[in-house]
Amino acid sequence: MSTKYLPGQPQQLPGHNHVLHNYRAQHFKFSVSDYVATISLNRPERKNPLSFDSYAELRDLFRTLVYAPDVHAVVLTGEGGNFCSGGDVHEIIGPLTKLDMPGLLTFTRMTGDLVKAMRACPQPIVASIDGICAGAGALLALASDMRFGTARSKTYFLFNKVGLAGCDMGACALLPRMIGQGRASELLFTGRGLGGEEAERWGFYNRVCTPEDLRDQAQAMAAQLASGPTFANGMTKKMLQQEWNMGVDEAIEAEAQAQAICMATNDFHRAYHAFVAKQTPVFEGD
Repeated sequence: MSTKYLPGQPQQLPGHNHVLHNYRAQHFKFSVSDYVATISLNRPERKNPLSFDSYAELRDLFRTLVYAPDVHAVVLTGEGGNFCSGGDVHEIIGPLTKLDMPGLLTFTRMTGDLVKAMRACPQPIVASIDGICAGAGALLALASDMRFGTARSKTYFLFNKVGLAGCDMGACALLPRMIGQGRASELLFTGRGLGGEEAERWGFYNRVCTPEDLRDQAQAMAAQLASGPTFANGMTKKMLQQEWNMGVDEAIEAEAQAQAICMATNDFHRAYHAFVAKQTPVFEGD
């Protein structure tokens, strides 16, 4: 069993304000084009399962995105017609049965840190989901900001099928907020599959696409977000996250402060001057 990343030590990824165009991922495909980063899980013969190392590298990459000026939006997807089948049975599940409690807790905290990193990075994340989206893969989708799927896709929160609680990687906090307490309870208690069309009706998917158009539509959405006011988009993401724990009055005050900060940006002034000139604003993220 690999324990290289279990203690939670970050990989040596590019430092503060370092562009990621030249970053070479070890455990998935990664590229940056026109300010959109594409992360593609790439073990198609096994439906793209996660390993200890890929968990940790994803966590460290999303942490680094905070300091990546060349990335304004992210597409998260999988190769070979599937999104992610969850933790690899042979590389993760089997070895976990041999760990003691401190080792188990180190692992579960690391996987939770991946979700925290996804929620904390300022760039909007668009998940492009086809085929199987199961276990930890379902949490990667859930931690994204938008989800585009296909009618043939199936999402499974499988934890109870292997004798575990549904409260993994934040599922009991994130899923009810997205689809409601009753529907989340059904999925987490039964582990049944959520089909693509039902996922859209329930609000889990933003859009159902054909398999042929899925990647293009996800990329188009990411490109649209990347061309927008990226500082303001990052503020929107931060407030969507922070306001879960606020009362209404507190949230209104927090948004007043956030919006005042955005009003001091050059992008806000660009938008005004473009409107006066009857032009489309070109945002630069400052």
